[in-house]
Amino acid sequence: MDTLAEKEGDEYVLNGTKQFITNASEAGSVLVKAVTDPDAGYDGISTFIVDPADDGFEVTTIWDKMGLNASPTCEIQLDDVRLPEDRLLGNEGDGWDQTKKTLDGGRISIAALSVGLGQGAYEAAKSYATEREQFGQPISEFDAVRNKIVAMHRKAERARLLTHKAATKYDAGADVNRLSALAKLDASEAAREIAEDAVQVLGGYGYTTDFAPQRFYRDAKLMEIGEGTSEIQHLVIGRELGL
Repeated sequence: MDTLAEKEGDEYVLNGTKQFITNASEAGSVLVKAVTDPDAGYDGISTFIVDPADDGFEVTTIWDKMGLNASPTCEIQLDDVRLPEDRLLGNEGDGWDQTKKTLDGGRISIAALSVGLGQGAYEAAKSYATEREQFGQPISEFDAVRNKIVAMHRKAERARLLTHKAATKYDAGADVNRLSALAKLDASEAAREIAEDAVQVLGGYGYTTDFAPQRFYRDAKLMEIGEGTSEIQHLVIGRELGL
C-alpha cells in the first residue's frame, strides 16, 4: 500500500500514488485505500472518498494501452490531500474487508465483460464464415472452420453459465469468493481464446482494423489482468479449496 493517511486534528492528510486506476480522469469521485495504521497490517487499511477537485489530487498519467481504449487507465498522485473526517468510508481499518467484497463483484463484472467480448468475436467469425466462399462454398462448410466455430460457441456458453451462477449467488448474498474467481478466470481466458480464433477464421482480414476481431482480441487480453491476474485467481481458488 503506497498511500498513507495521517490524522491531523479533525482532518486526514493523504500522500502517495495510485497506479492503473480505471476512469480516474473522468470520475466525479475516487475511492482511495490508504494506510492509517502501518503496524496493523491489513487491519490498518482504510477507505477515503476523494474528490478530483480536492487540492493536491492530480492525474499524472493516462496510459496509452493496446486495447480497451474507451476506458482510460490512469496514475494519480496525492500530495497533502486534506479530507474532513466524514470522507472516511466506514471506520478506520475497514478498508481490506471492503476491498474483498468489492473484488467479488468486480471479478463477476470482468467475467460479464469477457462473456460479451467472446460472444462478439464468435458472432463476427460465424457471420464471416457463412458469407465468405472458397471453392464454390461458404468456408463454414469446411470441417476445420466449422469445428473451430463450434468450439468458440462452446467456450462462450460455458463462460456465460458460470458467470450467471456466480452473479446469482452474489445477488443472493452468498459467499462467492471461489465462484467469482472461477467465473473471472474461465470467462477471461475464453474471451481471449475465442477472439484469437476469430482473427484466425478471418485470416488476413482478421488482422486488419477494418474488421472487429482484432479489437476483440486486444480488449480481451486485459480481462486476464484486471481485478487480479489469472495467476491470482488460481491462488484464490486453491485457497478456497483448502490447498
